[in-house]
Amino acid sequence: MSVEQIADKLSRGERIDAVEAKLLWEQAPLWLLARLATEAKVQKSGDKVFYNKNFHLEPTNVCLFECRFCSYRRRKGEEGAWDYSMDEVLAQVEARKESGATEVHIVGGVHPERDIYYYADMIRRIKEIMPSICVKAFTAVELHYMIRKAGLSIVEGLQLLKDAGMESIPGGGAEIFDEKIRAELCPGKCSSAEWLEMHEEAHKLGFDSNATMLYGHVESIDHRIDHLMRLRDLQDRTGGLNAFIPLKFRSANNGMESLGETSVVDDMRTLAMSRLILDNVPHIKAYWVMYGKESAELALSFGADDIDGTIEDSTKIYSMAGAKDQRPRLTIAEIEKMCAAAGFRAVERDTHYNEL
Repeated sequence: MSVEQIADKLSRGERIDAVEAKLLWEQAPLWLLARLATEAKVQKSGDKVFYNKNFHLEPTNVCLFECRFCSYRRRKGEEGAWDYSMDEVLAQVEARKESGATEVHIVGGVHPERDIYYYADMIRRIKEIMPSICVKAFTAVELHYMIRKAGLSIVEGLQLLKDAGMESIPGGGAEIFDEKIRAELCPGKCSSAEWLEMHEEAHKLGFDSNATMLYGHVESIDHRIDHLMRLRDLQDRTGGLNAFIPLKFRSANNGMESLGETSVVDDMRTLAMSRLILDNVPHIKAYWVMYGKESAELALSFGADDIDGTIEDSTKIYSMAGAKDQRPRLTIAEIEKMCAAAGFRAVERDTHYNEL
């Protein structure tokens, strides 16, 4: 099958398989991918680009895992480590009580000493301060550890967090699903099957979630396609994924620094192909903190229809890995200007993509 035939198939709204995806990814001109991905984006969300008013809580960067790509994690007591007390975490929430934020995004290191009961209490106390805030919290990797540490089943653990007030799960920790690469990048972390199981069980309990893919390191295009196909299969089963976020590997201050970083062209091809393969996932997010504002704006012409949120200088994960914005913050006016420059309209949403 030729590139033109695959393009025609996509224009008719038909699903492509892994072989067709590889041919398109490697051989289609960039302008064609942009056109096809924009067509697919417009079918999903018209002229809208979504954002939300959010802030991040990162209770600790102390982590028992030693992922080679991570610039964030520290051992307890190591220079650059932080480990906020419950009161310090709640003070951060209190400081943003009048911010208008509709979402708090909680992720951090996998702390060796904390289990799910500690974090369920944190969620309950956050909701006491900001009753209407949506709590989107804990990657599947964090959940897997904290639930297992407490001796609970996945369903029991997730139900405990739901009862505490958690509504949604972020997409981190997916990295690349190929197990050989996963063993090389992040030994000891939950497996790809366990990551997928966590999200599937969460969807059955009424949570929605996001999904990610860390790309631009030692993986091949085949590995990226395999990753996307597994997510597409999950979505076919559950329908619980809100958005997919391709995460560009940033090389500063980690064990894979010598690899450098992939090009902006590769970023745009990856965004476009994510939109084309994941025909059943409503939204593709160009996470501006990771790409930088200029590339995030460009991404809106390659199938992305979400750029995340205002952030309010509340995350350090990408700044510690060398991202351009060392104190990430976007105003609503800046978001509207970015979207208008790409020919789209900025629309505020909540965590579940209800328009506000």
